[in-house]
Amino acid sequence: MGILSRASYVVRSKVNALLNRAEDPTESLDYSYEQMRDELQDVKQGIADLTTQKKRLEIQKRKLEENVEKHNRQAREAVQQDRDDLARKALEKKKSKMNQIEELEGQIAELNNTQEQLVEKKNKLQNRIEEFRTKKETMKARYEAAEASSRVSEAMTGVGDEMEDVSRSIERAEERTEEMEARAEAMDELEDSGAFEDALSDKDSIDRELESLSTDSEVDAELETLKGELGKGESAGDGDAAVSDEDVDAELADIESEIDADELESDLDGDSSADLDEELDVELEESESDADEQRN
Repeated sequence: MGILSRASYVVRSKVNALLNRAEDPTESLDYSYEQMRDELQDVKQGIADLTTQKKRLEIQKRKLEENVEKHNRQAREAVQQDRDDLARKALEKKKSKMNQIEELEGQIAELNNTQEQLVEKKNKLQNRIEEFRTKKETMKARYEAAEASSRVSEAMTGVGDEMEDVSRSIERAEERTEEMEARAEAMDELEDSGAFEDALSDKDSIDRELESLSTDSEVDAELETLKGELGKGESAGDGDAAVSDEDVDAELADIESEIDADELESDLDGDSSADLDEELDVELEESESDADEQRN
């Protein structure tokens, strides 16, 4: 196969593939149906033309038959008047007209046969067209149903062109989102590690670490000072730890016994009972708070 032949074959193959993709079966069926109807119309037109031609020949035949009768009368009249010469001419014309009539009858017979054949062809073609129309509508309905089912199946399974575009869009969005999330985490990690220096500050990572240690030292010192002011130093803590729960309970019992004795005296002294109750309540609250602090 030569180069030109191969090129022609490739071009025809490509064109055929494009036509197959662009072809709509329903449109092809409709086009074929219209072509058959046009052919039927041509057959009908041919029958009409043939019939018209036959009618012309029949009219011409009738005129010749009339001339034959006329020449026959002329021949009789000439014989009656003893004009054999005129009678002979009339009979010759009669004979010529009869020959023409015979030829016309043959042509008319042929046209009649052709007309019958065309009518039969027209009837067959019309029947075929009716059958094709029924099949065409059936095929169109099947094709449209199959096409609709295919579109629904493609939409549900996600293999159609539109669903493929949607899937690709979702994949690109997910990839872009993951990329941005990874970039944000990377920026946070680099910022925490001090890999990115602050453009508005001349401090490096070492300066920032030393500053953080200095801040922690100042906070610890201030905390120790605050403990010293509140008597919460280490010595106070050791002394509190030496006090047991039994000592605290014993001290609370002594305070309660003192309170009971004071209440007895207040009952004897009715004039100052209200003041004594208030003093006892205050003293009891102070004792309980001291005991709670010792337990802690």
